[in-house]
Amino acid sequence: MDSRVSELFGGCCRPGGGPAVGGTLKARGAGGSSSCGGPKGKKKNGRNRGSKANNPPYLPPEAEDGNIEYKLKLVNPSQYRFEHLVTQMKWRLQEGRGEAVYQIGVEDNGLLVGLAEEEMRASLKTLHRMAEKVGADITVLREREVDYDSDMPRKITEVLVRKVPDNQQFLDLRVAVLGNVDSGKSTLLGVLTQGELDNGRGRARLNLFRHLHEIQSGRTSSISFEILGFNSKGEVVNYSDSRTAEEICESSSKMITFIDLAGHHKYLHTTIFGLTSYCPDCALLLVSANTGIAGTTREHLGLALALKVPFFIVVSKVDLCAKTTVERTVRQLERVLKQPGCHKVPMLVTSEDDAVTAAQQFAQSPNVTPIFTLSSVSGESLDLLKVFLNILPPLTNSKEQEELMQQLTEFQVDEIYTVPEVGTVVGGTLSSGICREGDQLVVGPTDDGCFLELRVCSIQRNRSACRVLRAGQAATLALGDFDRALLRKGMVMVSPEMNPTICSVFEAEIVLLFHATTFRRGFQVTVHVGNVRQTAVVEKIHAKGQ
Repeated sequence: MDSRVSELFGGCCRPGGGPAVGGTLKARGAGGSSSCGGPKGKKKNGRNRGSKANNPPYLPPEAEDGNIEYKLKLVNPSQYRFEHLVTQMKWRLQEGRGEAVYQIGVEDNGLLVGLAEEEMRASLKTLHRMAEKVGADITVLREREVDYDSDMPRKITEVLVRKVPDNQQFLDLRVAVLGNVDSGKSTLLGVLTQGELDNGRGRARLNLFRHLHEIQSGRTSSISFEILGFNSKGEVVNYSDSRTAEEICESSSKMITFIDLAGHHKYLHTTIFGLTSYCPDCALLLVSANTGIAGTTREHLGLALALKVPFFIVVSKVDLCAKTTVERTVRQLERVLKQPGCHKVPMLVTSEDDAVTAAQQFAQSPNVTPIFTLSSVSGESLDLLKVFLNILPPLTNSKEQEELMQQLTEFQVDEIYTVPEVGTVVGGTLSSGICREGDQLVVGPTDDGCFLELRVCSIQRNRSACRVLRAGQAATLALGDFDRALLRKGMVMVSPEMNPTICSVFEAEIVLLFHATTFRRGFQVTVHVGNVRQTAVVEKIHAKGQ
């Protein structure tokens, strides 16, 4: 990306204009300093008229797929043109699974032209009419001035368009929370979801714990779920202004479901289960500013890389440290992320403009890793994380989602409950197909390898009623008077047409990351495959290529 675009949109290039892979992205606003190299004497804000004629500012050319649309201007379109623009918006919303980003003042080839104030006002008015036509809401993310080849002030405006699909109650994004013990994972989630800052002694995390020993020790040992909502205007919806989860769901157009995982090493198997079973869209890796990369941080980082889960990093507890300590922790993270095993591009977020850029680049490139520095006690930079989560689009495209929905139904059983007056209830994720109230499914395998018939009585998502469940969504299903003793974690509920069979022997391609002893024939291991957690014995080892 050109250095002038870095000034405008917070993007960046490496010093000297080289590719960004393996470097560090220092996102910033238009008023920030630039680290991008260039000829001596050139002004970094692009006001050197002699240099602009040959090097106009630009973005990457517009892609046919995806949820980003470039528009030079939308001034008084004809009725035919307006209908075409509405159809185009529907396509971008479908590609973004309910979210689209419009860049106004940009040509299709990515050239940043900009518009005068009157033209921009008229274009935004037309965009608002288009959004009303499709039942969507628009939010201006940011505006930037462009002075390329013009003495008149011209602007580029970036707009978020959001529409909850007709077949959904809200947009959904699942975020797994990783990090070493005592790094502040549960405290951060408590602050985000409860709307109140922590008192420095862990008050914010008390509502998240599920067991007495967790409250007494202050350490998470199980998997818990917390929700954070955003309305159509991008405003936070949480328990500070809603009494129940159902109210949060009703008031939100986008829902972030946090999967709070354990940080202690002895609960590592629980953390692995959470990552493999609940299919998170991305992961939040929390690192304490005063301890840096310690304990299970490297193991959690390795798990995210091995499972190909995109992740971003939050450096917490910056209120406890001097600025130099925080900077040292960030440099330590940047060194680890640039190593050959990771091959990531760190991107430090220090302003709201950076957060918008980080969300877009994180969704477009798996190599970009945003880094936030914040405090759950003082609230420093907490709003930047909220902006990032609000704008972050679903990381799977609409085609993949459509293909999954066309397959036969398969629901992974992760939790089993007995609810008074409801009966047996199972919780988990629908990995493929569509599940409706009243569907007849089979569940198994049982101890003797059989699958048993059952009926789905009702469905709930985020503690609110739901009639239809689609691939990739997590929910709880009520099974009525089905015997709970016949169920266990790791089972699957599938469509009878699938004719499921069981296996006890399988082949796997493995990469040995680390092991204290020799990995050999007869070695006993624990296998995590989706929601299945099973002990196994290595029968034979083949060299790669045999």
